[in-house]
Amino acid sequence: MAQVKRIRRNVSGIILLDKPKGFSSNAALQKVRWLLNAEKAGHTGSLDPLATGVLPLCFGEATKFSQYLLDADKGYETVMQMGVTTTTADAEGEVIERRDVTVGRADIEALLPRFRGEISQIPPMYSALKRDGQPLYKLARAGEVVEREARSVTIARLELLACEGEQARLSVACSKGTYIRTLVEDLGQALGCGAHVAELRRTQAGPFSLAQTVSLEELEQVHAEGGNEAVDRFLLPSDSGLEHWPKVQFSEHSAFYWLHGQPVRAPEAPKFGMVRVYDHTARFIGIGEVSDDARIAPRRLIRSE
Repeated sequence: MAQVKRIRRNVSGIILLDKPKGFSSNAALQKVRWLLNAEKAGHTGSLDPLATGVLPLCFGEATKFSQYLLDADKGYETVMQMGVTTTTADAEGEVIERRDVTVGRADIEALLPRFRGEISQIPPMYSALKRDGQPLYKLARAGEVVEREARSVTIARLELLACEGEQARLSVACSKGTYIRTLVEDLGQALGCGAHVAELRRTQAGPFSLAQTVSLEELEQVHAEGGNEAVDRFLLPSDSGLEHWPKVQFSEHSAFYWLHGQPVRAPEAPKFGMVRVYDHTARFIGIGEVSDDARIAPRRLIRSE
C-alpha cells in the first residue's frame, strides 16, 4: 500500500523553546516542527545536548531572519565542576585527569576579571565548526586533533553566583561564538585544578529570555488536546527578534516598489544601518539597509502572513 505523503502547513513565526536536556538542537527543532506540522523550519544556533534553556525556533517566513538571532549576544548560567577535566570539557566526556581542589570563592573572584571583556578562545575539538567539510566533533570522535585558530569573543558579564565544595555557579553574558565549555576549561586551568561544565542553561538569546519560553512537555500536551493548530498560539511574530532595530513605515506607493526590489526613501529613517520595514497597514514586510544615498534597499522580503 502506497504511503500517503504528509502535507505540511505554511505557518510563520518563532517559538521560544526551553530546550530539554539530552536533545540536540536539531532534534528539538524537528520535534516541534512535527507538532506544528510546519513546512519550513530552522533554529538559531546549536545548544549542546547537555544544555537546556532558550532556543528560538523559526518557522516559515521567520527563517529568513534566523541569522540575526544567531549573531545576537547570549546569556548563560553554568556549573563549573573543579578538579576534573574531560575530553569534551563537559560532563558527557571521558575523564582525562583528576586533581585536588585547594581553591575557593576568593580565588575564583580574584580570577574572573582576567576573563571579562574581549578575550581569546580556541574552539574545542568537540564542536560543530567544520574543517574541510567535516564537523570537528566527528574528527574528535575518530581520535583526530587538528589545529584551530584562536578567535576573539567578548564576555560582557562574568559573575560568581555560588561556590560550594568543588562546584561553582557562574553567570555569563557573551558575544556570539563564545564557548562556555572553553571558558570553564580555561578558568580551571588558571585555577590550577582543571574544570569542566557540569550544567549549562541558556538564559538569554538576543532579546529573548527564559521567562518567555515554553517547555516541550507543554507543547506536546497542547498538541494532544487540540492538534497542530492549537500549537500556533505559541508562535511569536516573525519580527519579534528584531524589535531592537529601528522601525520604518512606508506609504502604500513606496511599499509596492520596495516589495518589487527597488530602494525607496522614507521619512524619519535612520542615516545608516539595518531597519525593519512595515507597509501602510503596519504589516511587517521585511528588512532593509540604509544606503549611502539615504534610500532603503531591500535585504529580506516576506510573503503576506
